[in-house]
Amino acid sequence: MCILKIMPKNNPKFTFWLINPKNMTVEQKYKTVIDKNTFYFYNPVFQEKYESYINSLNETLLVLKNQIDTQGLKKELFENLLAEKENGLRALLALTGFANESLKRLITVVRVAENKELVKLLLKEKWGTTEKKETIKEWGDSRIESMIKKNEFFRKGVVNLFFEGSTVPFLAQTLPLFELKKLSISKLKFEVPALIDTLVRYKEKGSYAGKGENNPELIISNILEDLRIPFEQGDPSELFKQRFDEKRKMDFVIPNKQNPQIIIESSFVVTTSSGQGDKAKTEGNIKKLIQQYYPQIKFIGFVDGIGWYVRQGDLKRMVTAFDEVFTFHKDELERFKEYLKQNLK
Repeated sequence: MCILKIMPKNNPKFTFWLINPKNMTVEQKYKTVIDKNTFYFYNPVFQEKYESYINSLNETLLVLKNQIDTQGLKKELFENLLAEKENGLRALLALTGFANESLKRLITVVRVAENKELVKLLLKEKWGTTEKKETIKEWGDSRIESMIKKNEFFRKGVVNLFFEGSTVPFLAQTLPLFELKKLSISKLKFEVPALIDTLVRYKEKGSYAGKGENNPELIISNILEDLRIPFEQGDPSELFKQRFDEKRKMDFVIPNKQNPQIIIESSFVVTTSSGQGDKAKTEGNIKKLIQQYYPQIKFIGFVDGIGWYVRQGDLKRMVTAFDEVFTFHKDELERFKEYLKQNLK
């Protein structure tokens, strides 16, 4: 056992004695975690504060339901909800099951897509914002909240989105059906089947997102299989041997890891994060390794999704890493097929 004497410089009158026992054994450490486990950590002060927030949303929605029951379903009721209630937007999202992040992405789509019907529905031309398409960045929560409170036409546009968004062909083609179904007028009426649908979709969202059948990489593998082009996943053999610590698993190696001709990496991003910058840097490093050990290989990137669109600085770094870049647009998929035919020996 070791005893330490500590005298703080700023106040030498106080002396602290620390008793430092011998290092705990593995068994002691293990037993500490088992015996002193708190199971679930929670801060009572935070819990009470957050419970008040949840209750506020509940009460807001109950008042809204009562208004709809007595006055009928009117857009004005939802416009007042957004304008007058501090958590009005959160309540609307809770009612429909539409995630806050999804709403931000969708507002970005409205700003960049230039679809006439969508622009008209959301009254975009009256938002009072002028933006160049190539410099558009995603609006944060505070910007959207401010627009909702201060800009009448933006507020009306958001309400129109939830009332009529599912009728717009562009959104029907752009949004996954799993998300499009949340823009249902039945949910705004508080109809029980619609509310049950909200609960089920909320519960199953993680499972839905994780399904392999919903992975855009499946489109690439289907194309390769239709064209009878063999491929493998993993690392080209030379990278595995020479740069084991720097290599990474490749999405598609054509035709195989021993004699690669084309390597394909896929990155479809809907959400945004600082990790996209790291992803771009990683692909740049992989490109250098490929040039060193396989200078004849074509390094292809499938880079797509609204997440890349709103982080255009990272996007430019990302596409620099590849010899050729494609998206999952139907025209691009056809171009990809022709590229394979022309570049495979």
